Amino acid sequence: MLIYQVYPRSFMDSNGDGVGDLPGITQKIPYISDLGVDAVWISPFVKSPQKDFGYDVSDYYDVDPRFGTLRDFEKLLNKAHKHSLKIIIDQVWCHCSDQHPWFVQGSSSTNNAKADWFVWANGKKDGTPPNNWLSYFGGSAWTWNTARQQYYFHQFLTSQPTFNLRNTAVRRALMSVGKFWLEMGVDGFRLDAIHTGFADPLLRNNPARPAFMPVAPDVPDNIPQARQIRKYSEAHADTLPFIEELRHQADKYGAILLGEVNGENPYARAAQYTAKGRLHTAYSFSLLKNKPDAAMFKQAVVDVEKNKKRGQSFCYTLSNHDVMRVRSRWGRGSERVALLFGLCLPGHYCMYQGEELGLTEADVPYDKMVDPFGLAFYPKFKGRDGCRTPMPWDDKKAHGGFSAAQSTWLPFAKEHGRLSVTAQQKKPNSTLAFAKRIIAWRKSEPVMLTDGFRAVPASKGLIIFERFNAGYKKRVVRCVFNLTDKVIAYSIQSEAVCDVLFSVNLKRQGRLVLLQPMSALILLTH
Repeated sequence: MLIYQVYPRSFMDSNGDGVGDLPGITQKIPYISDLGVDAVWISPFVKSPQKDFGYDVSDYYDVDPRFGTLRDFEKLLNKAHKHSLKIIIDQVWCHCSDQHPWFVQGSSSTNNAKADWFVWANGKKDGTPPNNWLSYFGGSAWTWNTARQQYYFHQFLTSQPTFNLRNTAVRRALMSVGKFWLEMGVDGFRLDAIHTGFADPLLRNNPARPAFMPVAPDVPDNIPQARQIRKYSEAHADTLPFIEELRHQADKYGAILLGEVNGENPYARAAQYTAKGRLHTAYSFSLLKNKPDAAMFKQAVVDVEKNKKRGQSFCYTLSNHDVMRVRSRWGRGSERVALLFGLCLPGHYCMYQGEELGLTEADVPYDKMVDPFGLAFYPKFKGRDGCRTPMPWDDKKAHGGFSAAQSTWLPFAKEHGRLSVTAQQKKPNSTLAFAKRIIAWRKSEPVMLTDGFRAVPASKGLIIFERFNAGYKKRVVRCVFNLTDKVIAYSIQSEAVCDVLFSVNLKRQGRLVLLQPMSALILLTH
């Protein structure tokens, strides 16, 4: 399955208020369908104070007025289904907003119906927090509540209290939310940071990270949390029965569960979370590092091969709303190599809006920044605003055709104008046209229609893997990537009958290929 992620705030503004909305997405459903994808993942659009832009939910049952109405969502859903697109929506079920009525009630005293709906703990004798757990967004993961004279736990902002998912009443309430949207007709859920829902009930301290130990892929190197191993603050074994409960509900509706799964060893954790009766698929930040590193990608390919032996299907992604855009991470001229790499991997792939255009990371000035993550760690870490700027639709219109407003919630990146949809649709050799060709090939090539995959030993920094289909024994797709900064020679003389399907940034001398820095070669042998 090929998934296209839409970040509603930045996709298309239909009413001229400077913020993207659901009718804007509906308007662009034909464009998404024309790409050839199978499903659309829509980031949160339910009611929220927007302190973390929708990942702080205050009402799970209604659309935030900024994005439209429930009727608008129903129209979007119907139009998507008419275009044979599945709709996957974000569900933030490990935490909510501190403005949600559940938390407002639960935080008012230690003796009310919601008193145990969140994770509360007494401070130490000296008044300090219960342990050393740190928030993803900086500082302690505990915040003091005067009314209860206790601390509450939050993995992210202080305004995002963590649910006590060990409480069956909480789980029942979330299951009711799931039922509401499934009965409306959605085709699946993307479960936000599902590994953060259960922590150690004994509240043991996380150990310090040794200096030699690499930082987990989902955490920037320069924030305090990078100094800990998150051994006790997340991914407790109690997560697994909860996932199984969610899967049982999803199966009743034939719905898909896509989990965001991270941590110290995300591939191993994703394998655990996608075992039989759990998530259908999961993705991690393993391929979302800031800089291309051949050794890291080689290990990723090896991990993919191990996962295939378990019979599980994973979702891979090189971009999303939380990380620097892949073209800027990998470097100039890398957008087509990245598309080939992601789309040639087995299993599922998630493409972030604008990835098909080869968009770069926008440089949002400090006075225009809105991301609390970036504002907390600026200038060492600029946060996520740069990958969330408005989508460029038409280079001849203000704000790239995204909005008719005088100003937009994030400034439009002027350099994206020449990469707009209308500009690229006029060019048969554009990145957009290239992306469509790869997607169409991926969906029609028999070798790509199963999870047949094997890593091929390679030297000199190359990454090589093959895709195959047991029903076509002599037909093999070989994928060769040079993600280094050096020219590497590769010989294709050993291939009896060989067709070059795709190539990026290489020079050919007969059967000897000179792979330039950041290049790709996709071969078909038959």
